[in-house]
Amino acid sequence: MPAPLAHTYSIVAYDPESKQFGVAVQSHYFSVGPIVGWARPGVGAVATQSFVEISYGPLGLELMHAGKTAEQALSSLLAGDPQAEQRQVAMIDARGNVATHTGKRCIAAAGHRQGKNFSVQANLMLKDTVWDAMAEAYEKAAGDLAERMLAALFAAEAEGGDIRGKQSAALLVVSGDAGLPAWGGRIFDLHVDDHPRPLEELARLLAIGRAYAHAQNASDLLADKTRTDEKFGLAEKEFQFAAGEPAMSGNVELIFWYAADLVNAGRVETALPFFKTVFDADPAWRDLVPRLAKVGLLVDEAAILERIARVH
Repeated sequence: MPAPLAHTYSIVAYDPESKQFGVAVQSHYFSVGPIVGWARPGVGAVATQSFVEISYGPLGLELMHAGKTAEQALSSLLAGDPQAEQRQVAMIDARGNVATHTGKRCIAAAGHRQGKNFSVQANLMLKDTVWDAMAEAYEKAAGDLAERMLAALFAAEAEGGDIRGKQSAALLVVSGDAGLPAWGGRIFDLHVDDHPRPLEELARLLAIGRAYAHAQNASDLLADKTRTDEKFGLAEKEFQFAAGEPAMSGNVELIFWYAADLVNAGRVETALPFFKTVFDADPAWRDLVPRLAKVGLLVDEAAILERIARVH
């Protein structure tokens, strides 16, 4: 079976402050994310592209998990690959070491650039300035790892990007906790499989992902048995950030679950206006209230359930 032709641009990076690892990619190739981008909590990240040998992803992570540096892992895999000159691969390990290979048979324009705790790489580009533009954008960008990697992708597109155009994109960020299983610790795992503006769609999904993360923070604070007025205040701020995200406009689910968490935390009066917002938007959510109570996800007290039911 021929190798997937994921000619593309990508970045692998490590954030020493958050200890997070990430990989982000865009290509004129359907569903590029599952092919190119790989990462494992506390271990590192890999981008395997051009005439792709997918095994560089999982095998590279296994080698780094076993204690190999990024350089050692990449060198080992290249040595056993008769088509190494067709590959473009980048790896970053738990210490932020980077290793990158751009084979001589990658289609021009092709190249890469390494920086402190990151590597950017591209092939089949319109211009040979794409990887430099990516590196400079990443180094200058503010925000967390996901935001900075996205900035690198946008810089590549602004520089001309893939000579064929654009189709799909993906962004994966994992925790730095090596104690988590290989399938865990995914902070963001976003895929745009087919879209006329994949980077804009990826940015929208990232905003939604952040909203859900803040909503989860609010839920965790309200579930804390040692909660104080200060924690209630923090929970409210987290929820407001989540609900205020423009990409969440019209999505009442976060509002519903926040209201449910407030009820479970003993703040029924505070919860009622939020339930009203949800029920006004879609009355079907009313039916979920008694169902949650039956399975222990909502306080099962007749007086409280009746108050929620009377909300109009």
